[in-house]
Amino acid sequence: MALILTRILGLSVLASHAFWSVAALNPSCAPGGNFDLSPWELQLPIGSSGSPETISSASLQGCSGWENFDYFFTESSDGALVMKVDGSPASSGCVTTPNSLHCRTEFREVDPSTGSPTSWSPNAATNRLIVELVVTEADNSERGTVIGQIHIDDSISSKPVCELYYNSDGDISIGVEQTRSGGDEVFTSLGNIPIGTVFTYELEYYTGLLKVAINGNFQTLDTYELDAPNSYFKVGNYNQGSSQSDIHVFSIYLEH
Repeated sequence: MALILTRILGLSVLASHAFWSVAALNPSCAPGGNFDLSPWELQLPIGSSGSPETISSASLQGCSGWENFDYFFTESSDGALVMKVDGSPASSGCVTTPNSLHCRTEFREVDPSTGSPTSWSPNAATNRLIVELVVTEADNSERGTVIGQIHIDDSISSKPVCELYYNSDGDISIGVEQTRSGGDEVFTSLGNIPIGTVFTYELEYYTGLLKVAINGNFQTLDTYELDAPNSYFKVGNYNQGSSQSDIHVFSIYLEH
C-alpha cells in the first residue's frame, strides 16, 4: 500500500487513520514547498482554446516550484494553496479542455514516479482522498464550483464517476454519473458549510464501493451502471459558472 501525505494539519483531519506531524505551511514558499505535489499535475484556465496549459508534477515541486499569482499560488498570510478561476470562456476569456465547457485550476492525479497520468481499479483495497479547504468565493452556477472529482480513465470515457460541488450559499452536493457515456448525473445533497468556513471532504472508491464524507459524515453512493471503471482523482477549482471562484487548500491526503 502506498501512502502519499501532502499535508495534515491535525488529528481531526484523519480521525480514523494514523497521524503524522508536519511543519507549518510556509507563506514564503511556492505551493510545492508546502505540499508534496509529486502525485499531481496542474491543469490551468489559460493557454489556447481546447488546449489549456498543463504544469508537470516535476515543475510544481519544491519551494521555488511553479506558481502564477493569478491562478495558483501560496497565500501570504497563512501559506494555504490558492486555486482561482476568473469565470467562463465568455465572461473571462479562459480556455477549457476539449471535453468541457468550463474552466479550471485543478490537479489531475499522476504516477509519482514518472509524472505520467495514471488510474486505478475501484475494486482495489484502498483508493482514498481527503482534502481540507475553505471556499472563499464560489461561482454563480446553481450547484457551484467542483472542488473534487473521481474521473473515469480517459481511455474509457471523458466523463467523471462523480463530482463534488460547492455553491455560493454554502450548499454541498455530489453528482454521480449513471453510465459511462455521461450526461445523466444523479445528485445527492451533503449539507451546508458557510462560505469562508474550513471543512474536510473525503472521496473513497474501493472494494467496489463509492463513498463521500463531509467532516467525517459518510454516505455510500449508488454507482448505477458504471461497473467500476478504472479511475483517477482530481482536486481543485473547476468553475461551473460565469463569475470568479477561489478556494484555499490546507491539506491533501492520498492513499492507494
